[in-house]
Amino acid sequence: MFDELNPEQEAAVRHGDGPLLVVAGAGSGKTMTLAARVASLIERGTRPERILLLTFSRRGAREMLSRAERLTEKGDAGRVWGGTFHAVGNRLLRLHGRVLGLTPDFTVLDQADGADVMNLLRDELGYSSRERRFPRKDTLAAIYSRTVNAGERLVDVLKGHYPWCLDEAEGIVDIFRAYTERKRRQHVLDYDDLLLFWKALATSPATRAQLATMFDHVLVDEYQDTNALQADILEGMRPSDGPRNLTVVGDDAQAIYGFRAATVKNILEFPERFPGTTVIKLERNYRSTPPILAASNAVIALSPQRHEKTLWSSRESELLPVLRACLDEAEQSDAVCRTVLGHREEGVPLKAQAVLFRAAHHSDHLEVELARRNIPFVKYGGLKFMEGAHVKDALAFLRILENPFDEVSWFRVLQLLEGMGPASARRLMDDLEVRRIDDAEAASPLARFLEEPLAVPKAAAQGIRDIRTALGDCLDADALPPAGQLARLRTFLEPLIARKYDAAASRTRDLEQLELLASESASRGQFLADLTLDPPSSTGDLAGPPHLDEDYLILSTIHSAKGLEWDVVHVIHAADGMIPSDMSTGDDDEIEEERRLLYVALTRARDALHVTYPQRYYRRPRGLEDSHSYSQRSRFLPDEVLLHFEVVGPQVVPVPDVPEPVTAAADVDAFLAGLWAD
Repeated sequence: MFDELNPEQEAAVRHGDGPLLVVAGAGSGKTMTLAARVASLIERGTRPERILLLTFSRRGAREMLSRAERLTEKGDAGRVWGGTFHAVGNRLLRLHGRVLGLTPDFTVLDQADGADVMNLLRDELGYSSRERRFPRKDTLAAIYSRTVNAGERLVDVLKGHYPWCLDEAEGIVDIFRAYTERKRRQHVLDYDDLLLFWKALATSPATRAQLATMFDHVLVDEYQDTNALQADILEGMRPSDGPRNLTVVGDDAQAIYGFRAATVKNILEFPERFPGTTVIKLERNYRSTPPILAASNAVIALSPQRHEKTLWSSRESELLPVLRACLDEAEQSDAVCRTVLGHREEGVPLKAQAVLFRAAHHSDHLEVELARRNIPFVKYGGLKFMEGAHVKDALAFLRILENPFDEVSWFRVLQLLEGMGPASARRLMDDLEVRRIDDAEAASPLARFLEEPLAVPKAAAQGIRDIRTALGDCLDADALPPAGQLARLRTFLEPLIARKYDAAASRTRDLEQLELLASESASRGQFLADLTLDPPSSTGDLAGPPHLDEDYLILSTIHSAKGLEWDVVHVIHAADGMIPSDMSTGDDDEIEEERRLLYVALTRARDALHVTYPQRYYRRPRGLEDSHSYSQRSRFLPDEVLLHFEVVGPQVVPVPDVPEPVTAAADVDAFLAGLWAD
């Protein structure tokens, strides 16, 4: 088991009891280390079901447990509790939530549905029809989530991150209170509730001891990405009056999710929060060449918020990273294209190269140039699979079947019909009493919908009959499993999709892929919970990797690139205002997160690294005569960092030429003076 581990990795794997912090630098083999530690604990006699492994994706948990399975001779690593924080919270609350007033059949709102509930309340409470601008649903959802996950007072969150919403604080509080009450009446939880109620389980005198004794060891991956609420949960799971066998693995230099309320303080302050912590640093990098690591180390060494570490590699290479100053975006796009094609001629496929940038729109100019040169590319980001309207339509039907009081799903389903607008949908929902008035048992809105006469617009009558038939066919979950229910609903949705959306054929294929995914679930409730807690980001996540014969270049935001690597990496727009973003320089914490973002980009490269920035940005793309502004290279690339780069292009902002005055100007002045003379 230990043959492939270096001394620091082996020390982490062999660690016994007590808190352990593994500071794992980029490319240092932290996944193997964590998997080997799980296997080692099992080999030493810990029962797998008494190990809790928390990751940030279901795929990550499966990969880690699969590795652990191969490493242990006992072959029972599959019984380890593994999954995301939200998935494990969901599982624990269904087992132990009754003490908190939760029934095991609660349903989970995804983030988009939570925003839709707030939008309904925004309208019901009269905040959508005022003359003053009021925050929209997505802003409200973001404010709510940040307040809960960071554990900060609402007024402080508004001051620090949404100052334009401060004047509406009273109305925001009204909506948040109504949102909480609405969820309770409908027996639903949102993402943030899963963590809030888990924390309550872990800290309540009635359940704390029971929860703490469920697991002998708790292990957490990507600890730098946790928020304050998650850190509180871990402290509750490993109380100071019991064994504190908590292992966390992460890299403070890769903490880049502050916009999701993650805080680098969790990993920086871990030894203080858990006294007696053993700290092990993984500094050997298995990915990049020494020159790339030297440049990356120089960038992050200037951060005051970090655990001291220096990445090193035994690979041999003297090829320095390149920092290129370009006249403007057009020259930057040209330089990137030429460099990409140059590496391709040297035998590096396009798929082994990536162009990284801070924000999605930063690649707009480059995409045009790539298309002009017939260089195929795939861009990470954009619309996620679960955000597709047709996917949400299908799932809304399943949610109604699972929870007939789900008003967001009713509102969506009813408006699919011709002649049924928002007002008509609301009236019908009121007739069905979709919204619970109190916590008492109420007649099912679904039963009323299927059995009672309904007052609906004439144009929607046939559509209502079709929906009744489709839902009625799916009522018996024992006779028709989740995949079968989706297949039945697809026959109803196909003509609607053709009428309402473009690319109908590809959207129908998406629903077919959704059916394949549903075939893995034993029940409708499990399928909806799994899909909500760990949604696929694309149809590729459902169907497996695509079989594409054609080579293509990767374009990606830096956030989407975290955890990935390529032979050659091109980082564009390394200019102040871009990296760091001019929207993220409000305080020192934001600036340091931007520095870590650049560090993440640099450490994605295995063999070659190119960093470019334009020195001139045009307000309109009309050439050199257009109005423009000048930029400077990123503040994270000062002179002492440039020692580790091959610098190409002028490093001084060009000063525009000022023409000498011509005598014609004097003639104009004389002419005007003559007009104004007495």
